[in-house]
Amino acid sequence: MNKPHSNHISIPSEIRTFFGKPGGRSLLVKGSAGSGKTTMALQLLEDLADPQKSIYLSSRVSDDALFRQFPWLEKEEMKNRIIDSSRILLQHLVQEDGDDEDAPDAEALQRLSHARDFLRTVSDEPLAPPSKVDRTRLSVLLERNRMPEIERIYERVEGNLPDKSMIIIDSVEGITNKYSLEGEEFVTCIQKDLVEGSNADVVFVLENQEANNLEYLVDGVIKHTFESREGRRVRNLRIEKLRGTQILQPSYLMTLNGGRFNSFDPFKMYLGDISQWQSIPDSGDRYSTGTRDLDALLGGGYKAGSYNVIEVDENVSNEEYHSIVVPILLNFISQNKGIFAVLSGGDHAETIKKDLDKFLPEGQFENYIRIADYFTTKSESPYIMALGTRNKDDALRTWKSNVEFLRSPEGKPIMDFTGFDTLEYLRGGEVAIQHLLDAVAKIKISKDLGIGILKPGLRLTQEIMNMADTYFKIITIDRCPCIYGVKPKTIIYGIVNDLERGTPNIKLIPII
Repeated sequence: MNKPHSNHISIPSEIRTFFGKPGGRSLLVKGSAGSGKTTMALQLLEDLADPQKSIYLSSRVSDDALFRQFPWLEKEEMKNRIIDSSRILLQHLVQEDGDDEDAPDAEALQRLSHARDFLRTVSDEPLAPPSKVDRTRLSVLLERNRMPEIERIYERVEGNLPDKSMIIIDSVEGITNKYSLEGEEFVTCIQKDLVEGSNADVVFVLENQEANNLEYLVDGVIKHTFESREGRRVRNLRIEKLRGTQILQPSYLMTLNGGRFNSFDPFKMYLGDISQWQSIPDSGDRYSTGTRDLDALLGGGYKAGSYNVIEVDENVSNEEYHSIVVPILLNFISQNKGIFAVLSGGDHAETIKKDLDKFLPEGQFENYIRIADYFTTKSESPYIMALGTRNKDDALRTWKSNVEFLRSPEGKPIMDFTGFDTLEYLRGGEVAIQHLLDAVAKIKISKDLGIGILKPGLRLTQEIMNMADTYFKIITIDRCPCIYGVKPKTIIYGIVNDLERGTPNIKLIPII
């Protein structure tokens, strides 16, 4: 059985493709302090590198501090990759230098390096994997200072040949400041010796937000940025350069939730493995939204007798909007509770039936939902209320008879689901506001549930905000649908497919 695809991913596909190509690749990661550079570097190491052939060189914090900040690093396969540069230096200081009889001949290495560079420029075929690590440029730097942690990396890379190694250097400034090096000469050394000469993948982490003098030396550049959405922090990963790799999406929404780096692919609802909706039971005076994470934000779900608003930003697609709304409708219907609906513009009765019917037992949709159609005078479909007659009394009788049918003799609660853009278009702003007042008043003294869908530019937006018990907004960031609460106020959450419960279930991932 195929598993649904989630748009919640750890590493963007472009970066995976970039490091999956033959030969070595170098990536420079920049951004302000706290933007998630270290977290992403560690995630690259875990997701893309062979545990036995990868190295994380930390020059900023000790390994103990890393383990405190990222407890998941203490897994044995990750713990063995961490090199604390300060400890390596101390170990070196208490060791004897020994003789240098086996030190490489710098002049010979220089000639070999130049030869490899020339062959690389004139050949379409990749060079055969090296059998020894190129130390040409390192030998020059070592004439000024011994660099024990860098020397150890070279040894580890050589020990892995002909297989590829991945090295994270965090940070460039930590090494260059320690040994009084220029950033360009250090990056050039690693790029030429290890990346180009020894087929290693190297990630350079910068402490500075910008490094224009280094970017032309490496194969790829990404930047971590912050932005603010109505007082809520949003993290982005921007791909500025990936040599030889097509960049389909230059910017990704990202999160550091749970001390892990994760980014978000464009959302697409999974369409396979259709099964009957498994409802989340309503409890007490709360109606579940069909999404456990949204229920948690609401203290257990929507309160009986409450009016709840979902505002949909203009850039949100129908599929993204339905990712929130479909579970709400399904969960209500699946518990044999009726829905009286006025659909938003762009939604159609047949489309809604198609979206919901495949997850419900036969006949349940027709029995528990009634959709108002103000443009037809007659309908053959039992779930469509034809309210297009000019005779207001006839329309009112149709409306009342359908509401009574949904309530059943037991007087069950119903959901009033209203797209206010349709209502305002049909009746004008003042009439729509009066409808809202009447609907909210009736719902407040009942156990019914009111759901209002709000689109941008409506006249009654402020009135709805004032009356709403809860107010959530759906937006799109870097092609990923997100939701956040205005009432109650919440952070932003990315909307992703729920792999465990299957389509059309979703999860909300905190953007932190």
